[in-house]
Parts: sequence; structure tokens; C-alpha cells
Amino acid sequence: MKKTLAPLVQRDVYRVMLLRRGLHDAAPVSGGSPTDLHKLLYSPLLTPDAPAAEDPVAARNALQAALSRGGKKRPVNRLHLPLEEKIAPLASLVGRALTPGEPLTLEKEQIVHILQTADEGLENALYDYADTVTQRYFGKKIYFRGIVEFSNVCTKDCYYCGIRKHIQVKRYSMSKEEIVNCAIFAYESGYGSLMLQSGELPTDKRLAFLVDTIKEVKRVTIEKDKERNGVKEGVENKSLGVAISLGELTKDMFRSLREAGAHRYLLRIESSNPDLYAKLHPADHSWHRRVECLRELNELGFQVGTGVMIGLPGQTLGDLAQDLLFFKSMDIDMIGMGPYICQKDTPLGKLWQEENSNLDTKRYNEKLFRLSTKMVALARIICGDVNIAATTALQAINPQGREVALNQGANMLMPILTPRKYREDYQLYEGKPCIDEGAEECRSCLKNRVQWAGKELTLHDWGDPQHFFSRQNIPTPTRQ
Repeated sequence: MKKTLAPLVQRDVYRVMLLRRGLHDAAPVSGGSPTDLHKLLYSPLLTPDAPAAEDPVAARNALQAALSRGGKKRPVNRLHLPLEEKIAPLASLVGRALTPGEPLTLEKEQIVHILQTADEGLENALYDYADTVTQRYFGKKIYFRGIVEFSNVCTKDCYYCGIRKHIQVKRYSMSKEEIVNCAIFAYESGYGSLMLQSGELPTDKRLAFLVDTIKEVKRVTIEKDKERNGVKEGVENKSLGVAISLGELTKDMFRSLREAGAHRYLLRIESSNPDLYAKLHPADHSWHRRVECLRELNELGFQVGTGVMIGLPGQTLGDLAQDLLFFKSMDIDMIGMGPYICQKDTPLGKLWQEENSNLDTKRYNEKLFRLSTKMVALARIICGDVNIAATTALQAINPQGREVALNQGANMLMPILTPRKYREDYQLYEGKPCIDEGAEECRSCLKNRVQWAGKELTLHDWGDPQHFFSRQNIPTPTRQ
């Protein structure tokens, strides 16, 4: 590879290789040395015997030039194989022919087998099939949910969390005006919806503040929609969709937030295993109450989201398999899960450090990333028409983690809108990406990531999952 390779060609070649699966530690998207790119082009796993027709022109030319110099036979390019052949290893595991796009019912033992396998053929089949399910329900559409981390004040003491009650961190709470300004930025940027997230503070004062703020966000963004689309007879102007993630509240509090205009609620179960959950939390935390909250949110008409951490101390592959089956049994509408990343000043973080004192961080992150993306793909295959986030934590252990996830089952990204001055004090885990960026930079970065993943950003759309409308037995709105 010539050292004069243009940056655009570098980026395009990298994008091609990224989309050919299994590439988790390659050169940065923004460049990469010619040596790195040479290694990519001659990788036995990734290099095709002829460039694929759908690759970018610059990438095709670079690949063709490299291959013409290679001089030796290359393996068959998987992109040239019929889909039936690509997914054959998964069909063999399931024991029947597969219909692309069809969700599958998998047994726990089958899920565990997939999670533990090192068979690249089965892994690639899993990712290819997961993408067919995503394409069936969402096409190439990717939705943005702008996150506003409006307060790190929390009454809970979860053993893993960077804003737990007993940890030294500067506490803050944003004003209503600051939150509304974030909402205006989100609307004007084309984001379909907003996620208001905070530590758990189940007080009447906090509830009143949120009810007032949500109503104002809805009012202001409806006015923005009128300015953008006009007022048309028979057409309802739409505000931003409002999602919230506030921890466990009473059912009456949930109801008040729903009546104020919030329509999604994210409450992570963290683990579907009650015994493991108990090891992650003090005795005054109840797994059963958390599950009850999910049921209450469902009853109140919320779109319900949950998720787990992957790679927790004491967690087994059986636990993770059960987590996926839990999502299905609870009829969840949205899934947000990512790798467990140590926060050193927490009880669980200290335990993790003791257990991993001689850790090869690079190899550990590669293994954890592989497990996490398998979980994303399996969630898509098992749960079908739900929303699945490519979480920020994936990027924390792999710079291209979110792009990979978008091709392996995820259909949603969550750009951070929190003002820069607060971001450093809302680190649930160490090494959280984007804390030194502003909302504009996050927007630009994620738009590029969507493009590099070969997907299409969908703007001014709530992006509600078909699953919610199906389980509620109501028609899907034509304009969200």
C-alpha cells in the first residue's frame, strides 16, 4: 500500500473492512497508517478474491490494486455468497431452514452455545441473520434519542455505579430552562425524541419539577413543529417524543409522568437473576420491586425499555441467556444493554480489580466486545420488532463499537445533549466517551458513524417500535 494513500481512500477501505465483520481492533476511522491498511487488505479472514460491487469506488480501487499485487489465492469473499449459505451454520444449530427476517425461538442451551462459541462461521451467520431481522422491521433506518442527563443526585447506592449515593462526585441538577434548551436543540437537529435521565430521587418536589418540564418541552417543540410544517387541517402537529429514565418510582408517580406527556420509560433490570442482582445492590434494593415497576409501566401505557450489563463479576453465560429470554417474556419494547465497565471507586469495581489484577486489557476488551455484540444480535433475533440501542459503553471498549452494533441488530443511537460543564460528573463508568464534547460535536460524530455503517439516519420521527403497537393492538401511526 502506497504511503500516499488519500485520507478518503483510507476511510472508505476501513469502512469496507469494518462491515465485513469481526474487525474489532483496527485502525481509527479518521485515518490509519498505510501499514495498518496493508494488514487489513491482506487479512486471510477479511480480504475478498474480488472487490464487492457495492463497495465505495475508492475502496474498490484500493482493494483491486492490493489484490493485483498479492499474487496468491484468497479465500472466497462471504459477501459473494448467497444469504442461504451465509446463515447455514445458524440454520444447522436451529435444526431447520431459516426464513430471512423471521424472529427465532431459541432454547436457553442454544443461546449459551452461541455465546460461548469461537466458531467464526456461526458468529458471522448470527450477525448476518440478525441484520435481516433488523432490515425486515426497520430497513436501514437509524433513530436518534438525545439524552439529557439532567441530575446526578441519587438516593440509591448500587455497588457498580459512578453516581451512587456514597461516592465523591460533584452533584448537580439542571434547571428547566437548560433542559428545554436541550430539547430545542434536539428538535432543530431533527432528533425524533428526547431521553431525560437522572439518578433516582422519588420526591414530590422532583416529580413536580419533571411534570412541569415535560409539559414545557412538549409545548415548545409543538410550536417548533408548527413553524416547520405549518398547521394543516386534519394533521396533528407533533412535539418531540419524551422518554424518561429515573429509576424506581411509585405507580402514581409513573402515572403523573405519563399524563404529563412522557411515553417511554427505561428501567434496566441489570440482571434477570435475583441472586446476582442482590450481589450488585444493598439489601434495601428489591429485584421483585424492579420487575413490578416494569409491569406497572406496561399497564400505564408506556413503551417499556430495560436492559442488563454484560460481563459482571459472578455472571454466567446462562445468566445472559436468561436475560434474553426475560426480555421476551416481559414483552419489552426497547432494549439498552452494554458491557460492564469498572468504576474503580465502587464496591463492585474494587472486586473486579482484585479479580483481574494481571489482566491483559486489550484481549479482555476484545472478548467482552465480542460477547456484547452477540447479545445485541441475539436480542434482535429473539425479540424481533423492538428498538435496540447501540450503546455508548460499546464505544468505550472499542472505538468503532457502535458502528459494528448497527450492523448486528441495533437500530438506535443516543447522542448526549447534556451541557459540557456537567458531563464529567455523570460518569456511570470510567472512560465514558464524549464527556469533553458538546452537543454539536456529538451530533456530527454520530451522523458520520451512521454513514460509515452503511445505514440511513431518520430525522423528525419518534421511531416507536412496531412491537409496542402490536402488543397494544393499535394501528401504527402514519406520522410519528
